[in-house]
This record gives sequence, C-alpha cells and structure tokens, in this order.
Amino acid sequence: MTRRAGQILLTLAVVAGALTGCARADGGAHADRANADRVNSDRVNSDRANSDSANSGRANTGRAGAGRAIPFELYTHCGIDEARIGSTYFEAETPLSDGSGNPPEGWGNPVQRGTMTLKSATEAVFTDDAGHEVRFRARPGADAPKRVCA
Repeated sequence: MTRRAGQILLTLAVVAGALTGCARADGGAHADRANADRVNSDRVNSDRANSDSANSGRANTGRAGAGRAIPFELYTHCGIDEARIGSTYFEAETPLSDGSGNPPEGWGNPVQRGTMTLKSATEAVFTDDAGHEVRFRARPGADAPKRVCA
C-alpha cells in the first residue's frame, strides 16, 4: 500500500510540474507580457508627447505618429499572434509559432526586441536586426488580448 501511495504522489508531482512548466520564479509569462506592454506603452506615450510638442495644434491620438519607428518589445512567449501599441490591440496578419505554442526558431522568448512602425491607425509592422518582419492589423473594439498565455 505504501508503494502505491508513493507512485500516486510521484505521478501527481510530475503532472503538476508539467502543468507549471512555463512558470518562473520572476513572475512568469504574465509578468513578461505586462512588462512588455508597459515598456511599449511608455515608448508610445513618449513618442506621442514628442510628436505633439513638435506639431502643436494636432489632435492627441494616443498612438505613435504614422510612419515613425519606435523601439518595441514584441511578446513572443506563446508565439507571435498579437501586439498592443498604445491602447490598441493589433493581430498578426500571419501568426507565427513552432506548432507547439512557442515562438519559431530564431525568435527570442519571452520577447523579441526590435522596432514597430505604425503605417496607419490600423496597420503596423514589426522588424528587428535578425531580419524578422511581422505585419499587424488593428482589432477594432478590442480592450484585452485574444488569449492569455500561461
């Protein structure tokens, strides 16, 4: 009976470990995504403030000026599927992953540093020094990510 109980406890420990495989001591994926969103939001707001002061009289739109590239940390932990630019959620025209919910080979995890260029209010392009390029389209009315990555 004791051996059976030990096997059950071992099985439960393995299952619990597998289910929390993406968790990290520093807060895990949720903290990484929140940090990337905060950093990118700060950059967009800074860019907007600089653009507004240089172009007084223009409306404050809450996003970077069209055509302007800003440093950007693209959240990649569960693949490349969406990005938040300022307060707008954008989705990748062609989502990228390794087929198992991770970024493809050659991408950083949990983020990929590069630049985001807002082409218009509804189109953006992410590029980086590795040669990656991802095109995004705004999700009208979205106020949260499509899914929460664990």
